[in-house]
Amino acid sequence: MWEEKLKVYDALVAECPRFERKGKTMPYTSANGYMFSLYNKASEIGIRFSKERQAHYLKELNTTLYKSYGAVMQGYVLIPEALWGDLETLSGYLNESYDYVMTLPPK
Repeated sequence: MWEEKLKVYDALVAECPRFERKGKTMPYTSANGYMFSLYNKASEIGIRFSKERQAHYLKELNTTLYKSYGAVMQGYVLIPEALWGDLETLSGYLNESYDYVMTLPPK
């Protein structure tokens, strides 16, 4: 199941040519020294947003903060699996997240 759902994450990242997927055992994207999306062992996708956008998406998507390896990932929103079939919408979220981390001071 993990490998099958990973294909969705890979397809999502492939929709966004400005960056690529990294990590073998913990797939993620990063830019400017910051991770901005993750695919965890529970086969869940988390995307990082600014505090304002995070609050907006938590409400709009009726979801929660993202957890990875038992830890709450501050700034990350759990992407509901019901949205995984809409790569156009998801790629918009992922591009928004990339744009956000590019505004942060480089690490």
